[in-house]
Amino acid sequence: MRTYRYFLLLFWVGQPYPTFSTPLSKRTSGFPAKKRTLELSGNSKNELSRSKRSWMWNQFFLLEEYTGSDYQYVGKLHSDQDRGDGSLKYILSGDGAGDLFIINENTGDIQATKRLDREEKPVYILRAQAINRKTGRPVEPESEFIIKIHDINDNEPIFTKEIYTATVPEMSDVGTFVVQVTATDADDPTYGNSAKVVYSILQGQPYFSVESETGIIKTALLNMDRENREQYQVVIQAKDMGGQMGGLSGTTTVNITLTDVNDNPPRFPQSTYQFKTPESSPPGTPIGRIKASDADVGENAEIEYSITEGEGLDMFDVITDQETQEGIITVKKLLDFEKKKVYTLKVEASNPHVEPRFLYLGPFKDSATVRIMVEDVDEPPVFSKLAYILQIREDAQINTTVGSVTAQDPDAARNPVKYSVDRHTDMDRIFNIDSGNGSIFTSKLLDRETLLWHNITVIATEINNPKQSSRVPLYIKVLDVNDNPPEFAEFYETFVCEKAKADQLIQTLRAVDKDDPYSGHQFSFSLAPEAASGSNFTIQDNKDNTAGIFTRKNGYNRHEMSIYLLPVVISDNDYPVQSSTGTVTVRVCACDHQGNMQSCHAEALVHPTGLSTGALIAILLCIVTLLGKLLLPASYLPMLRGTHCYCGSLDLSASPIKAYSLI
Repeated sequence: MRTYRYFLLLFWVGQPYPTFSTPLSKRTSGFPAKKRTLELSGNSKNELSRSKRSWMWNQFFLLEEYTGSDYQYVGKLHSDQDRGDGSLKYILSGDGAGDLFIINENTGDIQATKRLDREEKPVYILRAQAINRKTGRPVEPESEFIIKIHDINDNEPIFTKEIYTATVPEMSDVGTFVVQVTATDADDPTYGNSAKVVYSILQGQPYFSVESETGIIKTALLNMDRENREQYQVVIQAKDMGGQMGGLSGTTTVNITLTDVNDNPPRFPQSTYQFKTPESSPPGTPIGRIKASDADVGENAEIEYSITEGEGLDMFDVITDQETQEGIITVKKLLDFEKKKVYTLKVEASNPHVEPRFLYLGPFKDSATVRIMVEDVDEPPVFSKLAYILQIREDAQINTTVGSVTAQDPDAARNPVKYSVDRHTDMDRIFNIDSGNGSIFTSKLLDRETLLWHNITVIATEINNPKQSSRVPLYIKVLDVNDNPPEFAEFYETFVCEKAKADQLIQTLRAVDKDDPYSGHQFSFSLAPEAASGSNFTIQDNKDNTAGIFTRKNGYNRHEMSIYLLPVVISDNDYPVQSSTGTVTVRVCACDHQGNMQSCHAEALVHPTGLSTGALIAILLCIVTLLGKLLLPASYLPMLRGTHCYCGSLDLSASPIKAYSLI
């Protein structure tokens, strides 16, 4: 029969940090006179059963952060089989056994060798057993127990950031959210108030406040103005133990910046500005800069400038320099010192981005007066016209006055002016100018038909300051005079058929005239008086600047007369009347039934060989001459030098032989 043994586990509560087991029937202080035991017993059925007891020793508490010089006592293992003869050996295993926790194998006393930190490990699970020292066999089943490290307030709250940065608009209402800070405490939040954190403000009042439970920082003062103070440094404290005395604390710094809102209108530092500009300044020339100050920054400090009124409203302009926020006064139109010397403007500066909630502070704009004085500049002479157009007849004599130009010094000094012609525009020196009064006159004869327009440039120069000069274009038109007779539009050579009938049109005549009369050309055509009486042709004037040549008889004989020269007189209708005589050549030709020309040469008598008698005689004479040159002695040759033999021109229709030149 197997004997059941009892294994006692005893825990000792020592000083200065006591250990506890749960549940506890009573508390002891100091070193106890009697040890508490947990009995474990077994039976023959290999089942474990517990003896009757008033509590269970399976969970124990050990305070963290022990600071004593000796090992911290945890408890004692004891078996009812232990006779005190050293036959039993106590063994401890599990979390930290042999290192953090050690056991006296003879007595069963358990001790902690190091300072324990609950924040590193809050619970240790160990197993205890008693074995026979000789056989190594366990005399009791292994028993498991737990050691919980009891928390003490040994950790101060730590903020998630060492330094917080936040912004909030200036002029915000009281209670406006700024930022939330958070601190954590490593102590056990389930045990006491060691991890209960409360927030408070150490620095930054009365401007800001913090909610004690949430760490939310809010504005606490009304109308905080960025222009007066922009940066704030707030120190927040987080204290555990619910903020009670003795609690640990940590702090953090919150740098708060007030951001800008448009709560300040632009303001000119002075009410009047004065600038000067030469009258010669071209449009777009900057005259001066004005600047309105705005205490705001960024977009809220942007300024737009405009000219709202003044006598120079249309003469000047103002633009905004986006980088410097200055207003640049510029010239809009050309200035004239002699017309106006001083201009007064009213310039307005305004914010383009306005917040309605601050309109009660007044209009977000300001105005200033700008006086601009125009300075006199020595200007070049000014002609009375931008360009001159003159006319002169082409029959004008040399030194005839064409017209005049006028220029004067626009300055108050009214310096005298002299005139000249730019010879690059009048290379032939056809015109000249009186240097004193600007009269233009001719220096050569003109011809409209050669050049209708003369474009020259006249220069006006100040006598006292030759550097000051100006130019003006002068356009001179040469007016027409009827000095050219009309002429045939082309050379006329026509023909008439031998079998032509009387009053038959054989040619239409046209004329041209270099002149250009105001009322247009009106030409008249007629036969010359010497040919009018016995002519075989007549001229009919069509009254439209054309005329027709008509036959006067029936039939013409080319053997009797092969060519007619017809003199025609062409006259214009201008003053003085100009006329010319042109000759029309009319050939008599053989024509077919449709009137188409076939041949216009007179036919000669034809030899049976195909050559005319004249042609044969000419050829024979040439042959005799050549034979004479060959047969005569050399002494006679000089006598024949220079003697040429010509073969006459033969009509191709009569003979294939054209012309020959025999030497």
